[in-house]
Amino acid sequence: MKQSYDETALLTQLQQTWYQTIPASQFMQVRPLSFTDQEFSVTAPLAPNVNLHQTMFAGSIYTLMTLTGWGMVWLQQQLAEIDGDIVLADAHIRYIAPIDAAPVAITTWAGADLSVLQRGKRARIPLTVELFCADKLSAVFDGVFISLPKSSA
Repeated sequence: MKQSYDETALLTQLQQTWYQTIPASQFMQVRPLSFTDQEFSVTAPLAPNVNLHQTMFAGSIYTLMTLTGWGMVWLQQQLAEIDGDIVLADAHIRYIAPIDAAPVAITTWAGADLSVLQRGKRARIPLTVELFCADKLSAVFDGVFISLPKSSA
């Protein structure tokens, strides 16, 4: 059974984790917007992520969507009080439309079993992240995240 949590505190901790461990996230000004047990949304301003066409750089789009998926796994691990090292194992992205304003990336939890981490096994977590610009679907990211059990040192 999942316990209650402080959404603001969790999102602040996640943002600090990103900024400390993934420097590009701080430069991009990636910021979590909201989180429920099942849905997580993230944004980043256009200005530090713009390309020569004055739209969002494809690498920034990919990074934002990767961080959204990674963040969802991290948040679910926090709720389950399970620790694991999260990595992106495989991903595919479809760029649908240019981003010319601050985007919102959204992912939904598919209910992966994280308890395997407690048994020393890796968890495989497939996630889809959708990116919207002014409520228009602009990119779709399908990724497989792996969470590896942390070895006790």
